Amino acid sequence: MQDLATDPRLYVLHPQSIEMTASDQVGLQSLSAFDRDRFFRFGWGPMQAPRFSTILEGFSFYAALQPDATAVEHQGASISYDALDKASDRLAHLLAEQGVKRGQVVGLYLQRSIEMVVGILAAMKVGAAYAPQHVGVAPKEGLKYISEKTGAKVLLTLSRLQQDVPVDPDHQVLICIDAVMNDTSRAAVAPQGAEYQLQPDDRAMVLFTSGTTGVPNGVQVTHKNLCNILQTRPGNLGMRPGLRVGQILSIAFDMAAWETLGALSNGATLVIRGKSIAEVAGQVDILIGTPSILNTLDIEGCQNIKVAAVAGEPCPRPLADAWSQFCTFYNSCGPTETTIINTAEPHCAHKADLTIGRPTPNNTVYVLDENLSPLPIGEKGTMWAGGDCVTAGYLANPDLTDERYRPDPFRPGQMMFNTRDLGSWTDDGELLHHGRVDDLVKICGFRVELDGVSTALEASDGCEQAVTLKYDDRNLVSFISPATADTVQATRSVEAQLPYYHKPSLVMALDELPRTPRGKIDKRLLLEMAKAEIETRGVELR
Repeated sequence: MQDLATDPRLYVLHPQSIEMTASDQVGLQSLSAFDRDRFFRFGWGPMQAPRFSTILEGFSFYAALQPDATAVEHQGASISYDALDKASDRLAHLLAEQGVKRGQVVGLYLQRSIEMVVGILAAMKVGAAYAPQHVGVAPKEGLKYISEKTGAKVLLTLSRLQQDVPVDPDHQVLICIDAVMNDTSRAAVAPQGAEYQLQPDDRAMVLFTSGTTGVPNGVQVTHKNLCNILQTRPGNLGMRPGLRVGQILSIAFDMAAWETLGALSNGATLVIRGKSIAEVAGQVDILIGTPSILNTLDIEGCQNIKVAAVAGEPCPRPLADAWSQFCTFYNSCGPTETTIINTAEPHCAHKADLTIGRPTPNNTVYVLDENLSPLPIGEKGTMWAGGDCVTAGYLANPDLTDERYRPDPFRPGQMMFNTRDLGSWTDDGELLHHGRVDDLVKICGFRVELDGVSTALEASDGCEQAVTLKYDDRNLVSFISPATADTVQATRSVEAQLPYYHKPSLVMALDELPRTPRGKIDKRLLLEMAKAEIETRGVELR
């Protein structure tokens, strides 16, 4: 098997991972000398300099190196690196004429297309960040809220979508990218001057959370953040000229930046999907998605894939085992606030555990208790992420930023972020994911890890994916797929592995678990389905 992304265990350890002076060991006194040593060896990712300091620098390098190479394909159309460079220059020139410059935000309100990529690069060429939203998925009120929150004076869209984009005519300009990039009368020259020149700490994009738990929050992601994951191994997934990378995710989802910006800043060809994910999956070398998306694909049609990576939600062990048989398969983890992912590791079916890997380069992961003190190796706690992955906080929300971003006590002068994920270290320095802090619930007064119940369900024959939710203070409900999976056998699998209070009161088998527009399991819809099933069938609850 060809491993395009070199094994991260071969890297040189970060110098800080060796030891801290006694005066610096705040909170470490409770650890044994052995665990103190492992705290640093396990928690510090390798030191590795990104190849480029900004995403635009990476794209420009490859546009000059291979001008005739195909940069992007979409539904039969394609554009070369040189043509993409010139088209984004034209649009950047117009953005500058509209007063857009370094430090500002441009709203990118459209759908998957070649024009989408032109808009991203044009924003960067004037030093601005882009705020992506998927028109047709995001409600109009949501688009209006985001443009107000970012202060975007220019919104970019497609001609066929302009009626769906809310615009304040007194304060905003709407530009249709397709009209500009086809206007050859415009000079293909990017604006010059200090007011447009990108710096590594400048924002590259502002990504808004889905808002399922409240008001969407804008996460400010810098070029330094992005280059740290996309321009180092293993985050670059071996992307290089001559390879094809699938673009299957919603443009508003942070993992879409992994696909899009990863491909363009490493010289690969980005293959954007239409309606069919499977069609693109059968044409590319590298595929990134959520486990729920990959679970919908026929593996026989994906044998061309050399590297695959999943993140965004727990990965079922059967999925990881199956994909690792024919490609290098990464199970990874990281919230938007830590720049797409901050842990990764290739999975092999013979491994005892399915882990989320190790800290990626120039990053750290700490497993801490509620007092922010390190826990002994093997104990469960909250994962805090530090290093170059930590983003620049929430847009216009200093209180939430102060709550979730904290000064790093183990690396003075740096910040760390509360991922709100539960984790523990294995004895060989990989991280086990135990679900979200929110997924540690109480049932009948007992603490239950919802992901633990789902894992037990997935251990039954025929069950490829499972999700478990809290229905009320006394009952759990679970969903398994495919529909042919045996719900009785799956329930018995839970009873055989876990205490009685982990047993779901309802297990439903579905053809596929429903997904949100971002490709994650739609838990809200599942709870509605459970309620309807319980009321219709008169399911006996505890």
